[in-house]
Amino acid sequence: GRFLFEHQPELSRYELAPMEPVSFTARDGLTIHGYATFPPGAGREALPMVLNVHGGPWGRDAWGFDSEAQWLANRGYLCLQVNFRGSTGYGKAFVNAGDREWGGKMQDDLTDAVAFAVSQGWADPARVGIYGGSYGGYAALAGVAFTPDLFCCAVDIVGPSNLKTLIETIPPYWAPMIAQFHTRVGNPEQDAEFLWSRSPLSRAASIRTPLLIAQGANDPRVKQAESEQIVAALREAGIDHEYLLFPDEGHGFAKPGNRLRFYAAAERFLARHLGGRAEE
Repeated sequence: GRFLFEHQPELSRYELAPMEPVSFTARDGLTIHGYATFPPGAGREALPMVLNVHGGPWGRDAWGFDSEAQWLANRGYLCLQVNFRGSTGYGKAFVNAGDREWGGKMQDDLTDAVAFAVSQGWADPARVGIYGGSYGGYAALAGVAFTPDLFCCAVDIVGPSNLKTLIETIPPYWAPMIAQFHTRVGNPEQDAEFLWSRSPLSRAASIRTPLLIAQGANDPRVKQAESEQIVAALREAGIDHEYLLFPDEGHGFAKPGNRLRFYAAAERFLARHLGGRAEE
């Protein structure tokens, strides 16, 4: 074959960390696949680790260049990404295995991923953080609410804290997906108690992990109230947290200046709690 072109030529100036496929068996016997990106030159033993959870949740992480994985590895962290049940790319049965399992078996897969990385000797169990946006933000909140001793810090980006209010405020352009949410997550009219039990807000009193929460004020999918609810609970309980509200952003951060501000805050937060590097 003949090399034709580079579509990201600026990256050739940097030492990138290799992304390696991994797999493990979840507690109920299901095989879970994912990717580990190790920090260059740091070895593979007792590393600080960030579990980076993809959004969707009906999507997946894939092998290849991932800017967040490279950023985290560059700052000294093992970045672990796993395609928990409910992710796409592994067949219908695997997607369907995530039905009504937000905060349940889907979250167990993430907990088991941490146990796997620790069992391999890669991760220092005392220096594990969880990070994610949208569904990944929900998983970060669920991680510190449902397994309060597992993570030593968490970063939640536009993540829902209350599944009932999330589904009740689905925007009009998502109307065709309402039936999918009712099937795969729950129906607020019929499953109000169930949805509340799977909401991190319901277990806010259990949280004792420092959090960084970031939200776009114009988010049409995960409304500002989703972050405001959990921030109010953290404030009332006196839990260490930072709250970044971007008034000119939506479901994620698109403007370069805002992206730089968020990632600067995130790496300072991670460095403070996990001991990695933060650029001045």
